[in-house]
Amino acid sequence: MKLIVGLGNPGRAYAHNRHNIGFRCLNYFARLHSIRFERRQCQARVGFGEVGGSKLLLAKPRTFVNLSGKAVGCLVNKYGISLNNLLVIYDELDLPLGKIRLRRSGGSGGHNGMKSIISALGSEDFPRIRVGIGRPQVEGLSNTDEDVIVKYVLSGFTPQEEELIKPAIATVAEAVDCFLAQGIEVAMNRFNW
Repeated sequence: MKLIVGLGNPGRAYAHNRHNIGFRCLNYFARLHSIRFERRQCQARVGFGEVGGSKLLLAKPRTFVNLSGKAVGCLVNKYGISLNNLLVIYDELDLPLGKIRLRRSGGSGGHNGMKSIISALGSEDFPRIRVGIGRPQVEGLSNTDEDVIVKYVLSGFTPQEEELIKPAIATVAEAVDCFLAQGIEVAMNRFNW
């Protein structure tokens, strides 16, 4: 079984925030493959399905982004998921808006949700898809200022930004399909543009 996790914060107030792009990507993928999030397990909303011969568990942690490791660690242990069969989708400040990057493994890059997952799993060796949300452009302030970053990731995309994000969400779904059918290496070669 493969576990695909999208990161985000639960609740309508956060639904269209930049930080919730992982949820949005997973929702889109689930709709494409008629998978419904009908259960709650391990502090996550989960859906089961099969795509191209792969049994899938899709999960959206309900712990808020910064504590995502609680849900992911629990699901990995509960279902005996090997880490190469885990794929995490999340937002990335250091990628231009709408750009995606797949990686076989790696550190958190400062993303608190990924820090939590890496800590819970005791490993950085699992595939991930990062979706670029860009960095805030705030005149007179550093775009690395913690308060500026928090406000930015918890804000919504502008209508112009949505024009770039919607095709990126569709591309992420294609990348997940490729990962499932052909593995992370092929998916990286095809989608890291």
